[in-house]
Amino acid sequence: MSPRFIVALICLAAPLGAQWLNYHEAGVPRTADGKVDLSAPAPRTPDGKVILDGTWESAQGYFTDLARDLKPGDVEMLPWAKALQAQREGRGHRDDPMAACMPPGVPRIDMTANSVSMPHPFKIVQTPKLVLLLYETSANSTFRQVYLDGRTLPVDPQPTWLGYSIGHWEGDTLVVETTGFNGREWVDTAKGHPQTDAARVTERFSRPDFGHLQIVITIDDPKAYAKPWTAKVPVHLLPDSDLIETFCENEKDQIHKLP
Repeated sequence: MSPRFIVALICLAAPLGAQWLNYHEAGVPRTADGKVDLSAPAPRTPDGKVILDGTWESAQGYFTDLARDLKPGDVEMLPWAKALQAQREGRGHRDDPMAACMPPGVPRIDMTANSVSMPHPFKIVQTPKLVLLLYETSANSTFRQVYLDGRTLPVDPQPTWLGYSIGHWEGDTLVVETTGFNGREWVDTAKGHPQTDAARVTERFSRPDFGHLQIVITIDDPKAYAKPWTAKVPVHLLPDSDLIETFCENEKDQIHKLP
């Protein structure tokens, strides 16, 4: 990622103070010194289903290049998509929608941990029929709704940045399928992998222990890629923490910024 782009994102993001940080939640497993026991078993509902609730942050690097752990050839872009990706790098990522305060898109929104200086966690709120994903990003706070009530994905949806999501459980794994994108999203930032309105993104959330998640992301986008491709993103818990409010301004609305 170019230094200019990093500075732009830092300037655009405006966090507005911590909310209940360092609050010690009851019922959380802790070690003798009072710290959260991140290696404790994952919590479960009375009927045995794993609970994904928590404030989480992805490992660094996937925000800039989702394919960072993949082998050459695992991501086969079609010629036009490959040319567009090269163009985005050549222009120093000045065309990234996030620089214009637009949402990161899916799956990039799952991994907006750009660096130590730019952490952007997300929160999972799990209910039997709906999972809420709340995001603190440099392009405004936002959310997704994952419906578990048996509905199907819309056939002819109004295109959106974050799409429409439904989910189901496969054992201890929450499988989320999302379609209905507007085709303007970027898969990641430094590489600028394209994403079209034909994309179908599947995210598989699993919690092996109290302090860790893994998100296995599959991108099936026949307009941009010769075949689906999959990446695994490690995610860690932010214990005794919470989201903070963020907003993004485009230098045309300075009067509304709080001092």
